[in-house]
Amino acid sequence: MLIGPGGWPDPRINLYFRTGPMAEARPGTWRRYAYALVVWLDYLQVVGRGWEEATVGDVEAFKEWRLTSLDNAGRVQPTSFDTDRSALNSFYSWAGQRYGVANPVATAGVGTRHRARPHEIALRRPSVGRDPLRPAGSTRRQVKWMLRSAFEQWRNIGLCGYGFDGLRRPGWRGINEDRDAAFVDGLYGTGLRLAEWAAVLDVEIPTPGAARFAPAHLSVACLKGGKTGRTYRIPRSVLQAVAAYTDPAEGSRAEVVRRAQRAGRYQQLSGLRVVTGYRPQTRRLLIEGPGGGPVPVSLDVLGPDERRRLFRRTPDGLAPLWVWLAPNGLPKKPYGWEDTFDHANHRVARVWAETVGDGKDADECPLWARPHMLRHSFCLKWYSILSAVWRTRVTGLSEEETRDLRDQLGDIWYQLATLMGHAHPMTTRDIYLEPFAGLEIDYLMAMLDEEETLGVDALLRTLAHHGGRTVQPITTTGATTGTGELSR
Repeated sequence: MLIGPGGWPDPRINLYFRTGPMAEARPGTWRRYAYALVVWLDYLQVVGRGWEEATVGDVEAFKEWRLTSLDNAGRVQPTSFDTDRSALNSFYSWAGQRYGVANPVATAGVGTRHRARPHEIALRRPSVGRDPLRPAGSTRRQVKWMLRSAFEQWRNIGLCGYGFDGLRRPGWRGINEDRDAAFVDGLYGTGLRLAEWAAVLDVEIPTPGAARFAPAHLSVACLKGGKTGRTYRIPRSVLQAVAAYTDPAEGSRAEVVRRAQRAGRYQQLSGLRVVTGYRPQTRRLLIEGPGGGPVPVSLDVLGPDERRRLFRRTPDGLAPLWVWLAPNGLPKKPYGWEDTFDHANHRVARVWAETVGDGKDADECPLWARPHMLRHSFCLKWYSILSAVWRTRVTGLSEEETRDLRDQLGDIWYQLATLMGHAHPMTTRDIYLEPFAGLEIDYLMAMLDEEETLGVDALLRTLAHHGGRTVQPITTTGATTGTGELSR
């Protein structure tokens, strides 16, 4: 619910989130669109215009203020304003149908980019003409990747209390160290989005075994924009890290659960649902019904908000099925991980400035990470691997035979879109890997002839010299990195 500056809500605005397409949107969409509307309404308040009176000129002035006005100390990137534009267009399209309000957001009609060849039609999405309000920089997202060594260095220093010398920093407490390290390892190793990996339940995590990449299922209710769930793979090292965090004897998760049980926090939660069993074959939980009997509920219909209310009875009291817990024992909300990344970045920057920064300010630290960077890095690694695999498949085949093989099995982009959970391969190709796709396949092959990790890292270093989008580890004078040591 949005409250105006005078302390009163506008029921017409708040109805937008409860009717029409927005009623079925995810909470993350509500959150982002609500912020966009608040900024727009505050702007209109300053210029003395009601939202129902806004004109095209007002929106254009708003765009200029958000992106380029020197009077605005909080200017945003074109990609951020592009989301604002989408939110305003959605709101005014709805308001136009319900209240007859004119839509001041300039839009373009649907068309086609160019005539596609027959074999390209499957990869083409319906295109939209250039929106006159859309910022020019919004189509080229600043995708960044991390080398594996850079990721490990950032994780060890930012989340595990090490320094650039590979030693623990004095005074490090490490209360949530195993949880945070296992979580970011999972993002880097699975390629899942932050909200997807943050919402997994303990019954959905496979037991560590001999398989290097264990299959797991991502529920449709937790999948961004998905209509069906999908299978993803969890590296064995990630499963081992999660198992250490959830270990009933030594993991930090068990300790925070015990503290919460002693404090009676779980019994105080409203809307709590008690799980009495799980059927892995059908992926159904057995939940206590109103009459006390078990009711089977598919995991695919349980979104993040419902999942945080799932508990089971244990000899010591109630315990959550949600894997990632806050220090108070309650399920950690997905957006709370943004703060974890921020704290880790600040810690890395502070240690860098104190030790190897050569007198520079902490704001200049070149080592940092955001959750989606880990997904980008996963995507780039598998693009390199799939490129090598595809080349071996088509070696010696004619152009027609290669085309037949692509029709039967799909090319790199189809396979990579499956790994990433994208509905269309062009999303992967245009947004995630556009700066990388120009490299020749022969060059990719040459780089991947060596051991996988070294080959991918070397390839990324080459790319880093051209685009500056790859975060690399910080090296110190005379430092070496060996097996089992902290990357420096």
